[in-house]
Amino acid sequence: MALQKDKRPIIIVKKKKIAGGGHHGGSWKVAYADFVTAMMAFFLVMWILGMDEQTKQAIEGYFSNPVGYRKGYSSGSSPLSSGASPNVVKQPSVKLIVRSFEQKRFAEVSERLVAKFRNEDGTVDLGPTVEVTVTESGLRIELIEGGRGDTFFGLGSANPTERARDALGIIAGELVGLPNPIVLEGHTDATQYGASGRYSNWELSADRANAARRILQSAGVAADRIGGVRGLADRKLRVTDDPLDPRNRRISILIPFSDTTPTVDSLPAALPMSGD
Repeated sequence: MALQKDKRPIIIVKKKKIAGGGHHGGSWKVAYADFVTAMMAFFLVMWILGMDEQTKQAIEGYFSNPVGYRKGYSSGSSPLSSGASPNVVKQPSVKLIVRSFEQKRFAEVSERLVAKFRNEDGTVDLGPTVEVTVTESGLRIELIEGGRGDTFFGLGSANPTERARDALGIIAGELVGLPNPIVLEGHTDATQYGASGRYSNWELSADRANAARRILQSAGVAADRIGGVRGLADRKLRVTDDPLDPRNRRISILIPFSDTTPTVDSLPAALPMSGD
């Protein structure tokens, strides 16, 4: 009897080839993503290094406290959202960031100065005659004459008193840490200086402002930060209803915001200024 043939079904298995070396998996994608991220970070750092110091400080402040800088901006905005070139950073959003940063610094300086002038340890007692405010234009510090009107300068004199030197030395210690330029203004009351006209309130107010400038520089303020020295005589009275009030005699120290910095061309022309 003949043997019966095996009738089991024949199964054919076909293997599909994977093109491009699929056996390596997706690890190369991770490495490539890391490389691209590193390059982006490198170019971002190089871009920031090309910015001016003020903008770099503003960006640093933003990343240190992004919530504090969120006010006044649309959702998702940042100091880096104004373009890919350092030449484009002076757009409104970045200007607002810088302004907010400067306002914060000016407020801190104002608080420290007020505390120093009103301390109770007997070193300085000039609180009522030194006024520090942050205005729309910047930080304003005023040395205001009171009482007999000889706190900071003698009557009709451009020679500063010891109290003036002490006060300006304290002020200089705070201004040294700011990069903004400084403008000094001298003011008198309406009492006219002399009758000859050779030396008037114009010269007196300018000489007093220039004397204050010299003290600030000798206390550490860089000369290239002085943006102007003005003598305004009695043209900007503090007490308008009493032109002879001693409080009209004062020295104003202005530290403008960086986006409102006055140029020499914008200062009043032909103002008398004494030399060094």
